[in-house]
Parts: sequence; C-alpha cells; structure tokens
Amino acid sequence: MSSLWSSLEKDVFNPQKKRLLETIHVWKTGKKKKMSILCVAVDTFMPMQPFLVRVKTDRGEQYKIACRWPLAELKLVDGKTLSQASLDFDLQFDKVYKWTASSFDEKKTFIRCLWKLNHRFLASSITFVNVPSCVAEGRQRPQEDRKDTVEAESQEELSVYQEMTPREAADVLKLMEEYEPLVNNSVAFAEQLTNDLHVLDEANLRAIISSEKQVTQLMSSIDEALAEVARVEETLQIYDELLGSVKQQMDHIHQENSLLHRIVANKTRLMDEILFLTTHLDLSRDHCDALSRGDLSSPSRVKACIAAAEALSGCMSIEIKPGYRKLQSVAEKLIMFETLKQNFENSFISHITSIFELQGNAQVLALGQPIEKLSAPSHRLHHEELVPYTPLMAWLRNTNPVLFCDLPKVYAQNLSRLYEREFKAFFEPAKTFLLGRRKGSLQESLEKPMVMGSRQQSRWSLPGSREDQEHMLDKSNVIKMLEQVLRELQPLCTAEQQFIENFFQLSHGAAELQVPEASATKGGESMASPEDPPCTKPRNQLEEPITQLLSEIFSCLEPELKGFLDVCNKVHPLGCLQVLVTLNDSIFEMWGSSSALPLSFLNTVLGNMLLLAKGSFNKCIGALCKEAEEAKMPSKMKGGILPSVSLFEEFVNFSEKVFRTARRRGELDKAYLRLASSIFSSINSLSSANLKVNADMIMMENFHHIHCFLCQKKIHCLEGKKREAKERYSEHMEKYVIRYLGQPLEKLNHFFEGVKARVAQGVKEEEVSFQLAYSKQELRKVIEKYPGKEVKKSLETLYRKIHKYLSPEENLLPVVWHAMEQEFIRQYQEFEELIQRCYAGSGIVMDFTTEDLLNYFKSITLSNM
Repeated sequence: MSSLWSSLEKDVFNPQKKRLLETIHVWKTGKKKKMSILCVAVDTFMPMQPFLVRVKTDRGEQYKIACRWPLAELKLVDGKTLSQASLDFDLQFDKVYKWTASSFDEKKTFIRCLWKLNHRFLASSITFVNVPSCVAEGRQRPQEDRKDTVEAESQEELSVYQEMTPREAADVLKLMEEYEPLVNNSVAFAEQLTNDLHVLDEANLRAIISSEKQVTQLMSSIDEALAEVARVEETLQIYDELLGSVKQQMDHIHQENSLLHRIVANKTRLMDEILFLTTHLDLSRDHCDALSRGDLSSPSRVKACIAAAEALSGCMSIEIKPGYRKLQSVAEKLIMFETLKQNFENSFISHITSIFELQGNAQVLALGQPIEKLSAPSHRLHHEELVPYTPLMAWLRNTNPVLFCDLPKVYAQNLSRLYEREFKAFFEPAKTFLLGRRKGSLQESLEKPMVMGSRQQSRWSLPGSREDQEHMLDKSNVIKMLEQVLRELQPLCTAEQQFIENFFQLSHGAAELQVPEASATKGGESMASPEDPPCTKPRNQLEEPITQLLSEIFSCLEPELKGFLDVCNKVHPLGCLQVLVTLNDSIFEMWGSSSALPLSFLNTVLGNMLLLAKGSFNKCIGALCKEAEEAKMPSKMKGGILPSVSLFEEFVNFSEKVFRTARRRGELDKAYLRLASSIFSSINSLSSANLKVNADMIMMENFHHIHCFLCQKKIHCLEGKKREAKERYSEHMEKYVIRYLGQPLEKLNHFFEGVKARVAQGVKEEEVSFQLAYSKQELRKVIEKYPGKEVKKSLETLYRKIHKYLSPEENLLPVVWHAMEQEFIRQYQEFEELIQRCYAGSGIVMDFTTEDLLNYFKSITLSNM
C-alpha cells in the first residue's frame, strides 16, 4: 500500500498540488471485475476543497485520472448494511455510482474518511445511509468491546509465563549468594525472603503515608486542570459553531471570487481576440487607394503598390478561426481584400503585358559598326525597365499562380519576335563578310553549291599558289568570325536566362543546378571522352519551365546559327573542321567562365550545333575517303607519289594546324584512322591500274612516303598505321628487288631453279648431273653465256632502268641498289653451293667471283654519282 500511495502522490496528485487522504480498490457492481482506485484528496492551498478522484492503470503501469468529482456535489453515501460485511456501497452525485470494494476494511476506512470530511469541510451536507455512527466515528459496539475484552484476557493468560532477562537472572544469583547458608534449607530461605518482603512493604507504606500531603495537592491540581479543560472545550465548542457559519460564508465568497476571475479572464481573452482582428485585418487607407488605382506609371507609385500588395498579402494570410468568418465585419473585410486583390491583379497584368508588347515591337537599329567590331544587341535597358516589377511578380505568383503562369508565355511570344529581327540583323553581315559578296547576292551564294569533287575542281591547291593563299585567308576569317559570333552570343543568352529566372522566379523551390562532373577537370581529354562530349547534355537537365521559356524566346537562334555554320563550311573546303574545333573550344571556355551559368541554354544550343558539326565533318571525311578510293591513275603518270597520298598528307598538315591549340581531338583521330585505311586501299588498287609501271615499285614508294611522313608528324593514333606502312614498304621492296635481279642472270637463274626443283622432288644431289636437261654439259653452256663483262653490263642496264622509274623525291635508289647488291651476292653464293653439292669434282666454276661482283656494284655506283 505504501508503494501504491507514494506512486499516486508522485505521479498524479503532487503535480496538481493535491494531497492524498485515502484510497480504495473498487470495481463497478454487477459488471466485469475491472479494478480501479477511488482516491480522496484535498487542495494544498486555501481554501481547501475535497475531491473524489477515480484513477485507472494503463498498459504501461502508469496511473491516469479517469473521473473527478468535487465532494461538495456528493449527496448520499449508502453503506449497504455494513453489519453483514457487505463489500458494496453507493455514491450518489448527479447520478448513482455503484461500487464493490476489494476488502471490508478498506470500505470502512474509506467511508470513515468521507464522514470526517463531511463534518469538517461540508457542514454535514452529505447523507450517510446504512452507516452506523459508531463505525463512522471510529467507535466499536458493546458486543465487540466485550468480545475484545475476552480475547484480551485469554491472550493475557497465555502470556503469564515470561522468560527472565539476563539482568533478572543476575539479580537472582546475587541474592542466592547473599543467603548461601540458607539456600540448602528451602523453608528457612523462604521465611527469610518473606521477612525481607514485609520489611520492604512496611517501608513503602511509611513512604506513602509521608507523601500523602503531596498527593493531595497533586489531586487538587488535577481537578483544577480538568475544570479548566472543560471550560476550554466549551469555549472551543462556541468558536467552532461560530466558525462553522464563517466557513460557509468564506466558501460562498470563494465561489463568487472564482466566478469573478473567470469573467475577467473571459473579458481579457475577448479583448485579445478583438485586438487581433482589428490589428491584423486592418489595411490602411493609403494602401487601399494604391491598390484601387493600380497606378504603375512611376517608380514611386510602383513602390507604393509593392508595399500595399505586401500589406494585403499579410492581411489575407492571417489564419482566422472558422467562427470569426460569420462575423459581419470580418466577412466584409475579407470581401474587400478579395476585391482589392482581383482589381490590382487585373491592373498589374494589363500594365506588364503592355510593356512586353512594346519591347517585342521595338525597332532594331541597323548595325553601322565595322565587321571587325560586330556585336550582338543588348537587352540591358529592357531588363532594367522590368526589374522594379519583380516583387509584384513574386506577389502574383504566390497569390494567383493560375494568372501568373500565363505571363512568361506572353513575355516569350513578344520577345521572340524582337530576337528574331535582331539575330537576322546580327548574322547577315557576318555571312556577307565570309562570302565576300554584297548583301543582295547573299541568298544566291547560299543556294549555289560549291564544287567539291576531284573531277570538277581540285579539293587542294599547291602550296604557295594563289588559291592556297585565299584558303589561308578564308581559314583565318572563318575562325575569327565564328569565335566573335560565339563570344557575342554568350553574354546575351546568359543575361536573358538570368533575368527570366530572377524575374519570373522559375527556379524558386527547385533543386540547385549542379555543375557537370566534366567541368571539374579542365583541359585535355580528361574532361570528356571523344564519344561523349559534355556539351551534348540533354535539355531536360535544365529545369523544365526555364527550358520551355528559353526555347520559345530563342526559337530563331538555332536556325540562324545553323545557317551561319553552313556558310562557314562552304567558305573553305575543310570549313567543317574549323567549325568543329571552334565550337569545342568555345564550349570549354564557357565552362571555365565565371559569368556563364553552369547549365546555360546557350551550352545546350551549342551542343546541338556541335552534333551537326560532327555530322558535317564525318560527311566530309566520307567524301575524302570515297574520293581517295575512286581516284584513278593519271594517264601520263609512270610512278611516284599517288594523288591520294598527297591528299592525305595535305589533310593531316591542315588538320594539325587547326587542332594545334584544340582541347579535344577525338573526332580527328577517328578521321585519321578512317582516311588512312582508305589511302592504303587506294594504293593497293592504283598500283595495278597501269601495267607499264611496276606495281611493287609504286607501292614501295608510296608506303615509304607515308612512313616517313608519319614519323615526322608523330601522331599517336596513327602509330599502328605507321608500323603497317613500314611493313608494306619492306615487303614490296623485297618483291621489287627479287623481280629485277632475275634480269642480269636470267638463264642461269632458270637453270638453278630447275635444279632446286629436282632436289625438292626427291632426286639425290649427286644424281642431278645425270639428268639430261641439267647435265654438266648444259651447265657449262649456261655459264659460258655469262662472262664477267656481260654481267657488269647487265648490272649497268639494270641500274639505269631503276633510276628511270624511281621517283627522285623519295631518294630510294641507293636503298634499292644496296638491297639488290646484297640479294645478288646471296644468289651467287647459293649458285656456288649448288654446283659444289650437285656437280662435285666436275671442276665447273663461274667466270666471276664475289669480289668481282662487289667491284662491279661499286664501280657502277661511283660512275653514276
């Protein structure tokens, strides 16, 4: 019980400043036994009022107040015949509550507590039924008193025997020691003890008789005290009766005071609500006038309208309880606010729409500046005119999103017409300058295709010629003009994108734009792979409203820019290459610029243009490959470097100059590999086109030329082609040497070829001489036809023939002649070895030796130097 009591005080009553007096465990009579606790508590502050509280326990073993009744509202307590030890009792408030106690003792204690509180605090206003006064006052009935007396006597009899304490045992031992001689004689010992007892009794009586006077005085004092106590009790009884009426009056005053406090609190709360409504729903006369007029003709009036609109938003955004809206004054205020808002919305939309239309119909001034100082038009003044209305655009977006969503579309429709005229005026002089024609013949120049084939006009011109100088001039003009155009477009597009984002708040509440990962690394191929350039990010990475709005505003930008790039492609045979490099560099430069947006609309447009430029570049490379593969050998050309090889060389030289400062060259490397494969295929096909020229010689010279050129350029992606050219050059030089070496010793060569064939067929080497066609006599006849002088003369003829057909540009004559010398000596040594193995002992030898051959080659070389 102590644990329950302390828990109830700690968790339930102490926080509410109540003091717990009594508890009882009960449940509702006649229902399921669901235990609750009835508690009697009083306030800890004056005036103290008693309460009856029902406490229940939740699942978490936490106590919670279920019901609470002031004890002053209790009318009747029915004990339900306590004499029969019944556990049921009733408590009557406005309704009767029937309870069943968990034990009879708890019931008696609980009813006794209620009886005491009734007499002390409630002036016996509670009626007790079936509750005897002796039980309520705590007295027992006579039968119970007698029963208790009998039980006490029986208990006393049972407790007659008591064990001696150690002190009593010590006293007994001491007494026996004093009367030790008499201990053995019990009769004498008992007589002695009896005598001592009589002596003590006599002494006690004398002492009492001597103190009789003091006792008499004490008794008289007690009587006086009792009389005084009786007088005090009578006085207290009178005071209690007087205070009983005073207590009732004080309780009545307390109730009246509580009502007064409640009235004051209600008045205070009502005043607060009235002040709240009058303060927050009050719009000044100046603000009402500004919103009613909707005059936005001057900056000061615009500021006044902005302040009034913000004040109106503050009034309309106040949360008002539903009941307040039924008040006539509040309803009238809300209707007035809504009317002012709608009228000002219409005035503002009409005013801002007229500004959009005026800007869209603005005249485009003719560009009178020199072409070198060509600049894109600026919309700074237009933006500055609209910036003061930004707060009102934000206000309209918050108050009426439906009306606001149409304004960006109106702005885009009007500004797109202005930008269309400005872009045409901007790009037309640039196109005219590149084509070198007047404005009137510009369309004719664009519609007339330029001749690009090798059959109609040579794609390349010789270095130093007039056409080459014009091409170099066109190249510098194309790059310079394209860079200037892109440089002028960047601030224009960036400023427009920043303006519409801030003015229309299109990025409000959206995620922050993120810089592409590729922009974290600058320069080189590490920024993006050749196949996936970072500039071709899809438009859906930009916020959708911004993308749609910018696409409509700059609807003419992509067609105009595409037309300008087409002119750049037509000015120079490889203008697409210059366009590709310039676009790439411009996009990378925009990434590094602090003034450019991370994902600007211009980047997206340039990404699309870059895709078109790559398509044009790939078409150009395809045309070059087709031209190389379909090229035919000139009828008068007997050898030397083929036109396709020269075309490849000029293309590489031109491309390397263009890409010298480029940040990416992935597309160029692919073009190199593609064009090199076509050139190798062209060499193979052209080498057999003219039967008068040795095919191995043509292939040897051209592959040697390509190998030397690639070694000089040191292009990483063409290392494989360089190795292939070297292998092909070595292969065809070997074939060329072997073919021409058969001419000086043709019959001797055929003879020994037959000997090797017989040996290969299984004829023994010593039996070859018995073959009729390869006998010793036949060998001597063949050897006699090739004396030393004839061999030297044949070698000189061979040298003159090689010198005639080999092109002097490649300077391959010494290399080929030295290779022939080595191969001729190897062939001679092979013939000598076959003679020794197959014709041993015949004494047959050739008319010249190895030293003679070395002297022949040396003298021929020196004589032709």
